[in-house]
Amino acid sequence: MRSAPFGIFLVFLKLGCTSFGGPIAHLGYFRAELVARWKWLTEATFAEILALCQFMPGPASSQTGMAIGLLRGGPLGMIAAWLGFTLPSALIMTGFAYWVGTLGDLSDAGWLHGLRLVAVAVVAQAVREMARTLAPDRARATLAVAACLLCLALPSPMGQIGAIILGAAAGVAVLPRVSVPFVETQALRVQVPRPVAVTLLALFFILLFGLPWLAALSANHAIALAETFYRSGALVFGGGHVVLPLLQASIVPPGWVDPDTFLAGYGAAQAMPGPLFTFAAFLGAVEQPGPNGWLGALIATVSIYASSFLLVGGLLPFWDTLRHWPNVRAALRGVNAAVVGVLLAALFTPIWTGTVHTAADFGLGLVAFLLLVLWKLPPWCVVAFGAAAGWDMAAMGIFG
Repeated sequence: MRSAPFGIFLVFLKLGCTSFGGPIAHLGYFRAELVARWKWLTEATFAEILALCQFMPGPASSQTGMAIGLLRGGPLGMIAAWLGFTLPSALIMTGFAYWVGTLGDLSDAGWLHGLRLVAVAVVAQAVREMARTLAPDRARATLAVAACLLCLALPSPMGQIGAIILGAAAGVAVLPRVSVPFVETQALRVQVPRPVAVTLLALFFILLFGLPWLAALSANHAIALAETFYRSGALVFGGGHVVLPLLQASIVPPGWVDPDTFLAGYGAAQAMPGPLFTFAAFLGAVEQPGPNGWLGALIATVSIYASSFLLVGGLLPFWDTLRHWPNVRAALRGVNAAVVGVLLAALFTPIWTGTVHTAADFGLGLVAFLLLVLWKLPPWCVVAFGAAAGWDMAAMGIFG
């Protein structure tokens, strides 16, 4: 029964309710539950799937779950795995959006400022950890800095996309093509015929380039909302934290979501189990103009994950071939290094420049960073601490 869609849903629902700690921690939960406990796949096959999901844009942990669901139960299994893993945090973030909407003007809320400062610490931690893994040598660190400078010089989605393209090109042209060998495994048995896979990949690009044109032509905000979140999900390399600059650049400047509410939702998302991409549910629920509320949350959540469904279904049947191409491996290394630069630029602006203004701000953010990095407290504890500390400091007049 565990291979039936409902059985897959139940297994991933448990993971969605208990997987705290971000994408890397999620993969540890997946391995313990799906490889060690249920033995749905071998360690080597699990490593193969991780390699594919690191190669693709989008949320690596969610895509890993989708791929395992696809291998286990076909297309319905993929949907069941995604739904189980995503539903708990998406519902909580939508409920949080409704609660925030009842509070009126939040510009002077101390707890909100505390959440924003925790977001500074969380992104700083992500930059630190990703730099150690994805840009550990001189060549890749230089590429990360170049990508950061490009994003600062062109503070728009085009600058971020340009940085990713720069990373891929530099990876192929400059980075040493040292191939880390994969453990050889049997061919993955994917229940998606290759002609269907090609159609899914074509649809990925049709939506990526066609939705902006359709949104501009129709002037329909629901289409614009879907286009924004689809593009953000389709162009993110490196995990959930990297979606922050793309969403901020697309949603805050036009006034769909104000900066304080945006960072409050991002801070609250750190306390949720499951994928960070459910931040989209919060943004879809609070954005203006409509559709918002539960319908906006649904549109935003489905749209940000739509590209992942198309890519997992479209690339998994070809991965046994692609993984051996040296240029693919080299481009991926360059993209990963560029991702560090994109996130570093986002840490400076809008996160740091929009949040840290006083010594008290810096102090609370520093304590949050210490608790995350050295004391290894779970993110939900640090989020609760930041909100409570912000509330108390505002009551004492420390935040003005």
